[in-house]
This record gives sequence, C-alpha cells and structure tokens, in this order.
Amino acid sequence: MKHLSLLAFLAIFSVFTAGRSAATEKSKQQQPNILWLFAEDTSPWMGCYGDPINEGQTPHIDGLAAKGVRFSRAYVPAPVCSACRSAMMGGMNQIRFNAHEHRSSRGPAKLHLPPNVKLLPQLMKDGGYFTFNLGKDDYNFVWDNAATYSLQSKRRSPIDWDQVKANQPFFGQIQTAGGKNNTTKFPADRKVDPKTVTVPPDYPQNDLYRETVAQHYDAIRQDDDFIGQVLEGLQAAGLAENTIVVYFGDHGANNLVRHKQMPTEGGLHVPFVVAGPSPWIPATSVRDDLVNLLDLSATTLTWAKLPVPNWYEGQDLFAQKLVPREYVAAAKDRLDHTIDRVRTIRTDRYRYTRNYKTDRIFLQPQYRDNRPFLQNLHQLYQSGELSPKLTEIYFGERPPEEFYDVQEDPSQINNLINDPKYAAEIERHRQLLAQWLSKGDAGEGEESEQELAYQANGKKWGEGVNPEYEVVRTDSDGDGLSDDWERINQRDPKDGRLQFHFDCGGWQTEGWNATQPEVGNIAGRLGYLDFVLAGGTATLKRDGLAADPQNNQGQLVVTLKAPPETKVTLISDGKRVSRTTQAQRTGQHAGFQPLLFPINWRDQVTSLELQFTGREDALVEVDSIEVANSIEE
Repeated sequence: MKHLSLLAFLAIFSVFTAGRSAATEKSKQQQPNILWLFAEDTSPWMGCYGDPINEGQTPHIDGLAAKGVRFSRAYVPAPVCSACRSAMMGGMNQIRFNAHEHRSSRGPAKLHLPPNVKLLPQLMKDGGYFTFNLGKDDYNFVWDNAATYSLQSKRRSPIDWDQVKANQPFFGQIQTAGGKNNTTKFPADRKVDPKTVTVPPDYPQNDLYRETVAQHYDAIRQDDDFIGQVLEGLQAAGLAENTIVVYFGDHGANNLVRHKQMPTEGGLHVPFVVAGPSPWIPATSVRDDLVNLLDLSATTLTWAKLPVPNWYEGQDLFAQKLVPREYVAAAKDRLDHTIDRVRTIRTDRYRYTRNYKTDRIFLQPQYRDNRPFLQNLHQLYQSGELSPKLTEIYFGERPPEEFYDVQEDPSQINNLINDPKYAAEIERHRQLLAQWLSKGDAGEGEESEQELAYQANGKKWGEGVNPEYEVVRTDSDGDGLSDDWERINQRDPKDGRLQFHFDCGGWQTEGWNATQPEVGNIAGRLGYLDFVLAGGTATLKRDGLAADPQNNQGQLVVTLKAPPETKVTLISDGKRVSRTTQAQRTGQHAGFQPLLFPINWRDQVTSLELQFTGREDALVEVDSIEVANSIEE
C-alpha cells in the first residue's frame, strides 16, 4: 500500500513539475527578446528623419521606423562613446557615478561602481535573460564581464543565430560601425556626390567640408546595409516576431568637430527608432517629445518585467502616465587627453551651456589634429580667411555661458547670452541646470594625479597640454612651464628663458592671471590674451617661477595692442619700470607694438607683474611676453 502511494506521489509530482516547467517555459516565451543596434558616431541623417540626401537610401532603418516608433528629439547623456555607454549601462548620467572621464580605469588608477549598483545587462541576466554583446563595450570603470554578459565578442559579426535562438529570451547588443565605417570601398554608384550636399553653417563652406559631409552620408548607407543583414538573420532564425529591435546612436558624426565630442545639438542629437510586437511597442508613430537615451535603459527593464532600480534617471517611454521631460541634460569632461568640463541642458526651444574651463579655446588640441578637415580650420584661421563668426566659434574666447534658440539656430551660431530679450529664459535655464547638478556631479574636482600622469604623455591619441597636467610634470628650467609642455609646444625646455606666446589652445593663459575679479577672463582668441581695463586699470601676474637671472637679461618685451597713452608698468625684483603705448602701427602687424622693459635681474625670478592703466573700459590685447636680448630676437 505504501509502495502504491509512493508511485502515485511520484506520478503526481512528475505531472506537477512538468506543468511548472512548461508554465515557466511559456512564461519565458511570452517575454520579448530585446536587440539593441547601437551605432557609433552617427547623426540622424536618414530618410526616415526627412533627410533628402538619404531619402530611399537607408531602407532598413527607414523600415524599422515605418513599422515602429521614431523619436525625433532623442539626446544622449554625453557626446563621446565611453561616457555615453557607461551612463546607459548604469542607468544614470555618467557624472553621478564617476564614469564621466573618457576611457578611465585603463591605467593603474581604477574606478569602481558604487555599492549595490549593477549594470543593465547584469540586471537582465539576473532576471533570466541571456545577455550578449557583439563589438565594443568601452565602459569607464572596472566591471565583471562574466556576471554581465552570457556571451561577449569583440567582433560584431558573424552572428551565431542558432546559439541566440537556443537561449531565449535574450537581451543583445550589436555595436555597428556607424559613422566610423570605412567607405573607401563603398560602391561608387552609391556614394553621395559632394556637390549635392549642404554643409552645416558652422563649418567652412568649401570642397573639403562638402566631401566630409558626403562621406558621413556614405557611412550611414553602409551601416544600413549591415543592419539589413542583422534583420535578415533575425528573420531567418524565426526570431523576428518576438523581438523588439532598437536602433540608435551614441553621439554625432565623427568627422565634424562640432558634432562628436561636443555637447551641442550636433553632438548630442541622435537617431532613435524602436520596432517590435504588440503589446510592448504601440502602433506606428513619430514621437516629438524630448527623450534622454537613459530612458531606453529604464524601458528595456520594463519590457523584461523587471524592477527599475531607484538610482535610474530614465523613465519607461511607453508608460500609460508618461511625464513629458522639461529638459534633457548632458555633460562633457576629459576626452582622450583633452581636459574640459561642460554642462548643458536642452529645453523645448533653447539650449543653455555652462563652460567651466575658459582658459582654453573651443577647438583645443585633440586626437583629430592631423586630419585634413581640422587642419583646414587652422590654416584658414592663420591666414585670416576664416569668417569672423567661425573664428569666434572655433578660436575665440571661451564664454562661461552660452544660450541658443535651437529652433531658429540648430547649428548654434548666435550666442544669445548677452541679449536682454532672453534674460528671463536664461535665468530659468540657469536654475534648471543648477537643479540637475544638485543631484551630484563627480566632475567638480580633478582626476587623481595617478590618472593624470597616465593620460598625459605617450598616448596614440596625443599628449596633454592642459594646465591640469602640470601638477604631475617637472619644470627643470624654472620658467613656469613644464619640460613636457614646452616640448609638445615646440619650445626649448632647457633654455630657462621666460617666454609666453599664448598660442596653445589648451592653455591660453600659460599661467597668467588677472588679480582683480572684475577684469574677468583674460584668455582671448588663439594666440592672444585680451581684457578690458575695468575702471581704467588691470593687473596681470605670473607666479610659480624659479627663473635663473643669467638666462634672463636684456629686455622683457611685451607685444600688445592698446589705445595710445595706455601705461604698462613691470614690477619685478621690487622695482617698477613703466612704458606708454604710442599710436598704432599699420601694415602686417597693425595695431601691435612692442614695449621694451630693461631688466638686470640678480636674484631668482619667482613672479612677474604687469600693471595697465588707461582709458576706462579700454581693450588690451597681448600677443606675447618674453625676455629678449634685442627687439629682433
């Protein structure tokens, strides 16, 4: 009897477990597969975005949009790959958890995730999803690969669809080349004729830039071909009916210098299209609300019926009670070796930007310096052929604040920050940015000296010229500029001679500062200092010197432009020497004149001070300050 009872129990248990297993399997099948097609360096120049050049030329991206939802105003949290990807994996802006510096943790200084924070794929994996990533990952912190991805490959193809099919539901990321596609072998009959393109107005209107713009169109077309192969593989594997496909970019075009790496409309506005089965994706539509790509991270968890962590800054894009965003925010910090700190918000009509490091120009030295499109900008500037507006944008004084009506001025050409008509809006945007930053900004301080030392020199993307690197470098000749900085800027790091040319876009002031706050920013356009005599006076000082007097005899030459009768006084070694400007010269160096101050230093020079007095609100522009034995030198 007991034996029969046991058999009956085992039979019942077998039926129960089989039923539970079948229910579990059915439940898993009801969960959607989710596939991200994550494009590098891509601006929304597709047919579905109304671009006439690529109309009919991006059929696979357009096809996703035709049967899904296209977001017309989607913005990334950072204009560079690693910071953007780090933010999306963490579900919060990169400045919240120290993931804001480009490709940090690759050297000896390591950054770790906050306690209890898990990356999006890890949350998905813990929730029963098979997770995979094909192509780059590029995260700015130490992370656990095995805990995050079930399958990972640095190659984006071939795709093992059989393995993917056998492991449903899946959350996969396929990283596409996007704007980085090498188009040299792209079929000639499919390439864009540069003569047919429109160059955005914030770039030179010449053949080189027409070719640059045309190449980005070609790269998108080539990427569309790859996306078509992915979608074909998905269909052939029988996975299309239960898979949500998401296509989007990580930032703007790679060869347009006000797109990639810049927190502008061009750098932050990306394509974003979602297509998939009901009920997860609603009927075909175009969404014009402001979207932060962090919303995609939250939406992905919602699709998977997983809880959204309390640290997430995104929201479910398809929630029944969606709260429209008043603004989207983004941040820029160190990119490769180029140190910066910029914060920006975009509202319905305007973009407000705060620049924290105004001692460097917009187009400071970067990893693309040797590329033709960037060299062309420098050549045009040096020859005086660059338009005044583009000179201001690329090589002019870095304003602490920018404000644009991006509805009327999407290329952000006309900075309205000083226009009284927008005073109320500007103040509102200041408050919105302050509100966003109040939640935490890890970029308020500088990186560790260990990280700075790692990033400073010997990298394939360039060598650092920003003043932040000076704290980890040696100045052996006491001229206030480190040996490495002088070497990089083609100066002699051993001559000990005091010379300041203000021609390094990554450190305009070369350590000179105004002693009165009301003088403001003294970093002028590339190659110059400039400032206004606030109340008729201004004082510039250079500390941190340990110059040998034997290497600095003769004359200190200050080459400047200022109204006649402006008096300049040199204070050094406890002595004062004054000179007065004369009528401006004409010719090649119109307006600039050298003021010669005889020097006979006997002791080590530890600081220099220049006092300027003259007409109230007079503009002074300084080309160079250096010791010379004669004016010809």
